[in-house]
Amino acid sequence: MQFSDKRNTGRWILIFASFLIISLILWNTYTFFQIFKNEERIKMNLLAKAQKTLINADENTDVELPLQIFKNNTSIPVILTENDSIINTINIDEAIIKDKAKAQAFLNNLKKENEPIIIEYAPNKFQKWYYGNSALLNKLKYYPIALVLIIVLFSGLIYYFYQSTKIGTQNKLWAGMAKETAHQIGTPLSSLIGWVEILKTENIDPTTTLEIEKDINRLQTITERFSKIGSEPVLEKIDIVTTTLQTYNYLQSRFSKQIEFSFESPKSEIYTLLNPTLHSWTIENLIKNAIDAMKGKGKIAVNIEENTETVKINVTDTGSGIPKNQFNTIFEPGFTTKKRGWGLGLSLTKRIVKEYHKGSIKVLHSEIGKGTTMQISLKKLV
Repeated sequence: MQFSDKRNTGRWILIFASFLIISLILWNTYTFFQIFKNEERIKMNLLAKAQKTLINADENTDVELPLQIFKNNTSIPVILTENDSIINTINIDEAIIKDKAKAQAFLNNLKKENEPIIIEYAPNKFQKWYYGNSALLNKLKYYPIALVLIIVLFSGLIYYFYQSTKIGTQNKLWAGMAKETAHQIGTPLSSLIGWVEILKTENIDPTTTLEIEKDINRLQTITERFSKIGSEPVLEKIDIVTTTLQTYNYLQSRFSKQIEFSFESPKSEIYTLLNPTLHSWTIENLIKNAIDAMKGKGKIAVNIEENTETVKINVTDTGSGIPKNQFNTIFEPGFTTKKRGWGLGLSLTKRIVKEYHKGSIKVLHSEIGKGTTMQISLKKLV
């Protein structure tokens, strides 16, 4: 607990430090922007004074300096107006100048960017200098946005890496726990097999020992399932009808008579690549979820159908149904509507179908209060 608290504190310190660094960078950028903006304002004032000097110049006036000031302005767009008419432009594309509508639109944009500089070059004669930001200033204006986007991108990558590492660690932990569980179950299971052999010699009703053997075989299957978690399963060419029916029959015989089971499939064999142990787990999860949704009373129908390329297994119940906004959520680890449960059943089912058997699983149809149909699709072997 103490370690967890320290780790959380460390995260908050990193978040605060990152926020502080971003704030400082943005503040510095804004300061630079204002400095450059003020410098450009000073340049425009000099330019306006140079213009006034040139307008009022005579043969004795030294115009070299005013002309040099004009030459030095190569980046700031300027429009000079008098009586609201454009009389001159600097650093503006000729295509804009020749088109009156474009020139007026450009002037309106300059009016929004900066306050004009007004010069009185003669008594009661005024000119207004409208100017925009230079290319450098515009780049500096958008620099903070680009910086924030880069930081967000790197933060996303770091978060993704962290989540991937966390999920990978969790998967290893679950795989280790599953294998240990399988190992622990193996010891008492061996003893149970021995006790069954003893019971057979004691003239016990054969049906009793047969049922016990079925349950022991089931425990062996469950142990095998857990031992396969985290390992790449071996796929075999198997008739999906037969292997699905075996799991169906086992479950049907062990649930309440208040549940009405039905099974339909083509009479011919349908072959696909399967791991029988994991496929049995898939069917068992779907049927058990259906029984939970019906609260132990209703109808369950398992239907197998095929087309030229795929075989589909539909498991239909008459339970409470699933809202449409949860059709994908139900397959996420930890999602459950039960008061007790870890929400891993459908998540494992999806992983078995999609990752191991290269198939797909989805909610084919569901209606609140009427029931749900889950569908598994697998590729057929021709």
